[in-house]
Order: sequence, then structure tokens, then C-alpha cells
Amino acid sequence: MSLGRASAVIAAGTLASRVTGLLRTIVLVAAIGAIGRASDAFATANQLPNSIYALISAGVLTGVIVPQVVRVSARRDGGHDFLAKLLTLGTVLMGAATVIAVVSAPALVGLFAPRYTPEQHELATFFAYWCIPQLFFYGMFALIGEILNARRIFAPYAWAPIVNNVVSIIGFLVFIRLFGADVNDVGQWTPVMVAVLAGTATLGIIAQTGVLLLLWRRAGIPLRFDFRWRGMGLRQMQKLALWTFLITLIGQLVGILQQRTISDASGTGASVFVWQNAWLVYMVPYSVIVLAIGTPYFTRLSEHAAAGKDAEVKRDIAQSIRILGLFVFVALAAVAAAALPASRIFSNNTADAVAVAPVLIAYLFSLLPMAVLFIIQRAFYAYGDARTPFLFTAIQAVIIVALTLLVRYTVPVEQLTAAVALAQSVGGIVQVIVATLLLQRKLGPLELGSTWRALGRFALMAVPAGAAGVWLFFLLGGTSGWMMQDKIWGALGSLVIAATCAIVYLLLLVLFRAPELQIARDMLRRRNP
Repeated sequence: MSLGRASAVIAAGTLASRVTGLLRTIVLVAAIGAIGRASDAFATANQLPNSIYALISAGVLTGVIVPQVVRVSARRDGGHDFLAKLLTLGTVLMGAATVIAVVSAPALVGLFAPRYTPEQHELATFFAYWCIPQLFFYGMFALIGEILNARRIFAPYAWAPIVNNVVSIIGFLVFIRLFGADVNDVGQWTPVMVAVLAGTATLGIIAQTGVLLLLWRRAGIPLRFDFRWRGMGLRQMQKLALWTFLITLIGQLVGILQQRTISDASGTGASVFVWQNAWLVYMVPYSVIVLAIGTPYFTRLSEHAAAGKDAEVKRDIAQSIRILGLFVFVALAAVAAAALPASRIFSNNTADAVAVAPVLIAYLFSLLPMAVLFIIQRAFYAYGDARTPFLFTAIQAVIIVALTLLVRYTVPVEQLTAAVALAQSVGGIVQVIVATLLLQRKLGPLELGSTWRALGRFALMAVPAGAAGVWLFFLLGGTSGWMMQDKIWGALGSLVIAATCAIVYLLLLVLFRAPELQIARDMLRRRNP
């Protein structure tokens, strides 16, 4: 499969997944509200399996598993013996981690949200008992999905989350039917209500993992367990995994500080649930664009790095960043222009939407830097170097921690969550600058001059595109207009603004004959662009 077609498959699946994910969140907000103690309690509990999973496996999967699977696929057996052992090892580790996490649920809630009231802490703990089992299925889903990606089978991993979202939407609608909408008073919750809401969230993760298992045989890999782990290169993998583990550990420690900080605003203003919902909107362009384009490039980067083709690696880096920039800038303009109606989708009134929008805008400052970092970081991973990414991640962490502590004691509680999001964006910008300089020291001149000029052109074209979207929003009434009247109108308004921005941006690209348009077309038409 060509890079362009692989990207298109991933983009389509990711877009469908993100759209259904947005619908899932809309229904969830209708059920428990956007700003309040109960919604923050659920958000904290439901985030725990994601945070633990990221700590013990996410960095290892990305930095170690994919390059390793690419290498063993060249063996006579296609790497099947290695993959069976890897799957077995992953199952054992994730199972043990899940049991420990469930037992530690009260302590974990206290770690992430120490200033919750006793009643809110108790409710979050009950939610956590139901949500933490997601950890095992997150791990298995990611492990199987990354193996399929490394074998150039991209569609299942991208499309399977839709099943999770559908299951969750149905379950949350059942909750509303049984117990009513906007249930955000901590004292209202009963064990049955907790079981229906949190159990639904966990059932969705189980369902998406089951779908991936059903599609596993398409890769031609036997589904079996093999406990003979000796000889599978664990020592080398452990060396790489140590650094990726430290990277994710830093990220999680920073995340804990951030959540402990924004939990101070729970019950007063935008807090944990708003933070997560703004991140969800931010992840729509990131997932659809960055993951869709970057994932196939990472597989090819790993292949070229394994073959010692440094010049090809540099070409891949430059081309992937240009193509990412082409799409990221229009997404940046569209989301920024539609920030208020997009926030209205995830709130039950206009006032809450106005509180959510600054958090989303603060995140957007890091969209392009994170797109570039995706490629730069994975270039290091392709060469088996996880130590250098640890260094520039540590620099980012120091900056975020310093800024978060600063805003914690200087920013009013009403703007606390937005300020923490902005601190994260600033740290990300510095991180990508340092990472690029370190990669250049490793590989020599990356010859990115034309790439930076291309990004500059895209930025200039994105400004009038975004301005057109903002102008349209105020032309149609602004915060008093129809776009802010309800969730559905907010979604429709967001689409209208995004379409306007995209049309203006595309017209400018055509007018100035941006060469990246031809590259993007070639990616779809040719097998080896």
C-alpha cells in the first residue's frame, strides 16, 4: 500500500472515530454536565486507565515494538514466533498491572485530585473500580494495533474505536433514559448509576479490542500464546524500553501536576472534564492529520533506517513535515475560528461554552509543533535511539512544571485550566526546537530550509482563512447568534466555519501554486512518492 493510500485509510477511519467520539462526548455531557463535581469525578476516574497505560506501555509500543516488528518481519517465518511471544508477554504484563491498579484505586484518585471533597473522592473511587479494568484492554488493543501497523495493515487499528463509541453512546442514552439528564450533584449518585455509566465506558473498550482480535488473522499471524521468552531479544528491548518508560513517566508526572492544579477549580469553573473535552477537540485534527500521515511514514522511516539509508530518512522527514504542515495550518485556522461554537457542543449552555473555549485555544498553539515532533521523535526511534527523546522530553517537562506552578499561584481560578493548557503548549514549542537541533547533530544537516519556507507560506495563507471564519461567526450573530443556541447548532456552525476556512485556504494554495498540492496528489496516485 502506498503512503498516500495508507494515510487516506487511516485518516478516514480516524475521522469517523473522532466524529463518533465527539457524539459520544455530547451524549455524556448531556448526561452529567460539563462543569461540576460529579462530571469531574467521572473524568478523573475514566482518565486513570489511560494514564497508567501510557506510563507502562505507550512509549514502549511506539519506540520499541514497531521498529522491532519491522526487523523480524524479514525472517523466514515472517516473525510469527517472535510475535506470539510478544503477545503473550504483553498479556501477562497488562493483566498484572490492571489487578494492581484496581486495588490501588482510592490512592490513585487521591494522587490525581487531592483537593476533592470527601464525597467527590468517594464517588470518583467508585467510578474508578469500574473504569480501571479498561487498562488491560487498552494495552492489548494498542499492542495488536501497533503490530498490524508495522505489518502495513493500517485500517483495523484506525476503524475499531468506532465500535467503542457506538457502544458508549447507546449506554449513555440508556443512562439518560433511566436516571435523567445533567446529573451533576454528587449526592444524587447510586451504585446502580455508577455501574451503568462507568460500566458502559469499560464495555466500549472491551468491544473495540474484540473487533481487532477478529481482524488479527488478516495479517496472516497465528493467534497463539508462547511463554518461551528466552531468545526474543529482551535485553536490547529492555534497554530501549527503559528510556521510553522514563519519557512516559515524565509525561505522567507532569500530567499529575496539571490535574492536581486544575482540580482546584472543580465546582467553580472549567476543570478536569472541560480539560479533557478541549483535548478531545484538539485531538481531532491531530489524529486525522498527524497520525494518518505520520504513521505510514514512521513505518517507512524504520525500514530506511534499518537499511542504513540516511539520505532517504532525511527525505522522508522533510516531505512528511511539509505534507503535515499543509493540512495542519488549515485545521488550526478552522478550529481557532470555530472555538466558541465547537465548545458549545460540549456544554449545556452558552456561559459554559465561553469558559471552555479559552482552554481549546490554548491547546492549539502546540498543534503544529506537536506535528513536527511526531516525525522528529520517531526518526530517533527508527534508529533505536530512545535516550535522546528522553533528553528533550525532560527539557519540556521542566518548562511545563515551572510554568504550571507559576500559574497555580498567580492566575485566578476561573482561568486556571486555560493557563495550564497554555503552559503545556509553550513547553511543546521549546521541545520541538531542541529535538530538531539534536536530530541534526545526529544525522547531519537535515536540509529543511525549503520545508520551513513552505510552513511559512502555509501560515500566511492560514491567517486570512481563519479571519474569514471569525468574520462569518460574528456576521451570524456571534455569542448571541444561532451557533450558540444548542449543541446541534454549535456543531452545524462549526462545520460552516471550518468549510469557509478550508475554501479560502485552498483557493490561496491554488492561486500561489503551492507545490505541496502536487506532492499530496502524487502520494495518492503512486506507490512510492
